[in-house]
Amino acid sequence: MTADPTETLRALMPFAATLGIELLRYEPEEVRARLAWAPELCTSGGAMHGGAVMALADSAGGACAYLNLPPEAAGTTTVESKTNFLRAVCDGYIEAVARPLHKGRTLIVVETDIRDAQQRLAARVTQSQLVLAGSGR
Repeated sequence: MTADPTETLRALMPFAATLGIELLRYEPEEVRARLAWAPELCTSGGAMHGGAVMALADSAGGACAYLNLPPEAAGTTTVESKTNFLRAVCDGYIEAVARPLHKGRTLIVVETDIRDAQQRLAARVTQSQLVLAGSGR
C-alpha cells in the first residue's frame, strides 16, 4: 500500500475513482470508506441511489476480503451480496465499515455497515467473496 490508500484503492478499482470513494482505514480487521452525497448519485427526491450505496459497500467489502486472503490466493470476487436499506441519505455522506465474519480457504464473508453523516445506520450489507486460486498476489 502506498502512502495514500485512497489512490491505491482507486488504481485497483477504477470504479471507486469514478464514484469518488475515499478510503479512511485499510486493515484486515476493518476497512472504512466514504462516499460524499452528490445530486448525480441520487434518485428522485434527492435520496442517494441504492446502487451508489451498494457500490460503496462492495468496494469496502472487497478490499476487506482482499486483505484477508490466504497467501496463495490470486484475488477475490463478489459472488453474493444482500442489502437491507434502513434509511434514505439526502445530504452529507455515507461511510462504510467492513469487517470479516468468516475467513476461509475458498470463501470470505464480510459484513458492511453503511452510516450517514449523523452516524445513523442507513444500510447493512453481507457479502460472500470467492477466493480465487492462483500463485499468490
